[in-house]
Amino acid sequence: MSLPRPRDARGEPWAGRRRLLAMLLACPVAPAAGQPSAAAQLRAFIEGTRSAQATFSQVVFDAKGRRVQEARGTMQFSRPGRFRWEYDSPISQLLVGDGEQVWMHDRDLNQVTVRRLDRALTGTPAALLAGSNEVEKAFVVSALPSKDGLEWIEAVPRDSESAFAAVRLGFARGEIAAMEIVDGLGGRTVVRFEAVQRNPRLAAQLFRFAPPRGADVIDERR
Repeated sequence: MSLPRPRDARGEPWAGRRRLLAMLLACPVAPAAGQPSAAAQLRAFIEGTRSAQATFSQVVFDAKGRRVQEARGTMQFSRPGRFRWEYDSPISQLLVGDGEQVWMHDRDLNQVTVRRLDRALTGTPAALLAGSNEVEKAFVVSALPSKDGLEWIEAVPRDSESAFAAVRLGFARGEIAAMEIVDGLGGRTVVRFEAVQRNPRLAAQLFRFAPPRGADVIDERR
């Protein structure tokens, strides 16, 4: 099914993908005190996962709960700071973190945006894939009631000016199964993971990127 690919006022790629970039860059959530079940699963996942790969499906909902976009793809990460998030359908976009900078390649536009990793981390919500484990300094973390067969953790930013209201993380039998990002306007981005492999051997070249010839490069590292 062919879906529209909305862009913002400057003609930039779909804002939902930028929300996803932000969540990928954030640090893993620290366990909340007094919530043994969910906290134990989260702690075990963080301490026992240095790398992972999975397929994913992503759905974006607006503030009224209407489904506005869908996408599928694959992801890999190697902590700390290295990840690859690739959309296969219906859009074609690649996000690569090489440990020092983050590259976003919109293949349809042949446009590349690059940012310093530390700058890209500023103000982002907790995500728990490719970062360190000091997120408790920036977020209030708590356990949520179980839902849809998953144990849930919620991270709320301490910064009142954050663009994100909360990030929710769902675990099944100790494995990451879902992420839900709530933005400041009430929209939600829901990601479901499938075929998760923990601690696989991942080739170093997965986390390297060079802009293709002729690409329009927007350098935001300065």
